[in-house]
Amino acid sequence: MLDVSIPPAQRVAVIGAALLALFLGALDALVMSAAMPTIVADLGGLQLYSWVYSAYFLARAVSLPIFGKLADLYKNRRLFIGAIVLFSLSSAAAGCAVNMVTLIIARVIQGIAAGGVFALVYIVLADVSAPETRGRTLSLASSIWGIASVLGPTLGGFIVTYLSWRWIFFINIPLGIVSIWGIGTYLVELRPKKTTVSLDLLGVATLSTAILAFLFAFLLGGRTYPWGSARIIGLFALFIIGTAAFIMAEKRARDPILPIRLFRNRGFRNGNVAVFLSSFAIFSMFAYAPLFIQGVQGKSPMEVGVAMLSLSLGWSIGSIALGQVIDRMGRKLVAIAGALCLVCGCAMTLAFAPATTVYYSFATFFVIGIGMGFVALATLLVVQSAVPPRDLGVATASNQFARTLGGTVGVGIGGSFIAARFAELTQAVQNRDLLAGLPQHIANEGLDQIEGLLRPDVLSALPDDIRLWVQASVGQGVTEVFWTVLVAAIICLFFCLLIPSEIPSADHRKPF
Repeated sequence: MLDVSIPPAQRVAVIGAALLALFLGALDALVMSAAMPTIVADLGGLQLYSWVYSAYFLARAVSLPIFGKLADLYKNRRLFIGAIVLFSLSSAAAGCAVNMVTLIIARVIQGIAAGGVFALVYIVLADVSAPETRGRTLSLASSIWGIASVLGPTLGGFIVTYLSWRWIFFINIPLGIVSIWGIGTYLVELRPKKTTVSLDLLGVATLSTAILAFLFAFLLGGRTYPWGSARIIGLFALFIIGTAAFIMAEKRARDPILPIRLFRNRGFRNGNVAVFLSSFAIFSMFAYAPLFIQGVQGKSPMEVGVAMLSLSLGWSIGSIALGQVIDRMGRKLVAIAGALCLVCGCAMTLAFAPATTVYYSFATFFVIGIGMGFVALATLLVVQSAVPPRDLGVATASNQFARTLGGTVGVGIGGSFIAARFAELTQAVQNRDLLAGLPQHIANEGLDQIEGLLRPDVLSALPDDIRLWVQASVGQGVTEVFWTVLVAAIICLFFCLLIPSEIPSADHRKPF
């Protein structure tokens, strides 16, 4: 039994510093959208545009499970400070980038550091909270994501407009310094560490290979290369080989980076699968629902923002409210309620039509946001409670990794549907007679970049028959995404039902 107590004021300081670090990483992940057009105009390298995002998320996905294991072996304070320092330094490097290549390199380092920050935030918050109050503490962390998603694009636009795009990176430095001071001053070690450790390097190598192959397949498949191409098939084959090698390495490792025995635990296994599927659903919505609202319904970018804002608000409000009642409701019941909200919200998207009001869209995404907030928090608590204290870091990081993986796979599969419809549009638009009679700049935009046809001013200038055809084509692609997301939500509900009714807490610490 671990009996460690810290003064309430010190606990509050640690929680505040950890939440600031989480806000730092979450804001950086979300602020880029408003700045990227300006960055490309300044640095060039339009062909590398997507890799500013992809490099960051790939690096973060690989580093999450590694930092989770390190947190079970080494002192969390040193790891946490190291991750924040690395994040701050890489932010400075990104702000000083002279071309797109140097920016991408800096973003890779940022992603590695962000994986450490995200893993350690939830580990530290779990450490400093008694089991019966952990739900309330982690609900604050979950709400941070919603707040950052609201502030991120707005803050990014403000900084780019009134300062410079470089300051979206430089602003991380003072925030990082404050967080480092709080963690360095107040955080104490609450779990015993092993006196002799051996890092599972073979496990790290095989897991990283499998993760990268899997994510590259979904990032490139259906867009850069056909799903049946040799490159994509080769990536999936590498993923299978890497996974098999990883399992064999973990069975032989003295201190495995991700112990295979954890997957025999129903709470650990079903909780992570459920959050994978819920992330599949919600990040697909974030990525492709705006296409329907703007390209099919003809709404303005402001109306698109309002509709999608409701998703973030639902996530934040749901998380904050849930923190007050989750310990009374029970984690399984909360997870099921969240999955039901996801199913209902995703089903509501199937009723989207060109005449759908922004109020219906707002309500739909609000319900989906509440569902994600419930599932994300409940499954994290389920996974943490299902393992002994020595595996808390691995379990926490595995849950964050499942979220990252689910979002990447969802966006990748959805992107293949959209890419197929855009390919049909592109082939049709190549016939200049289709755009005959339109103003030359609109016709040229339709020929050069098919996405330009979805701009409200361009869409409204199209003849009625062409506009309806474009809207129907795009609507079909996004509706296919909605159906896929609904299936993922239903399967998520199934795995939430499989979560044990009462998770016997493996953490027997006394309340602080």
